[in-house]
Amino acid sequence: VSHAIENEKEVHKTIKIYNVDRAVCGRIAGVIAKRYGDTGFAGQINITFTGSAGQSFACFLTPGMNIRLIGEANDYVGKGMAGGELVVTPVENPGFCPEDATIVGNTCLYGATGGQIFVRGKAGERFAVRNSLAQAVVEGTGDHCCEYMTGGCVVVLG
Repeated sequence: VSHAIENEKEVHKTIKIYNVDRAVCGRIAGVIAKRYGDTGFAGQINITFTGSAGQSFACFLTPGMNIRLIGEANDYVGKGMAGGELVVTPVENPGFCPEDATIVGNTCLYGATGGQIFVRGKAGERFAVRNSLAQAVVEGTGDHCCEYMTGGCVVVLG
């Protein structure tokens, strides 16, 4: 991944994730932002995670980061997201109806200023709280969705 960042190249990785893995993607986003600012990165970081992500999964994403989680995640998914794309889907043949099940926790997209998130399942409480520019599609949410939201677009299907 570091080679792709340094040379503005494209990289594809698949990584197993566990619920003790917190703030995953934050360090990568920080390196990109430090080197290229919010919008200057011309490469593409494509990472697919499989499993259960801990708190603050995919935090601080920047443009050029495309993150996919096949599994589920805890609270604060996409916190401080500034760009990029985040997709969260359940495993194949999960044994439940995805649009009826909570797949990401509370307070997702907290303070997001950009990017897109697509969730095949429901979110917990306070989805897109303090969102100012991110775009989101989610199957359903708990209470206080879009609380203090000043911009962006959120589509709740259920």
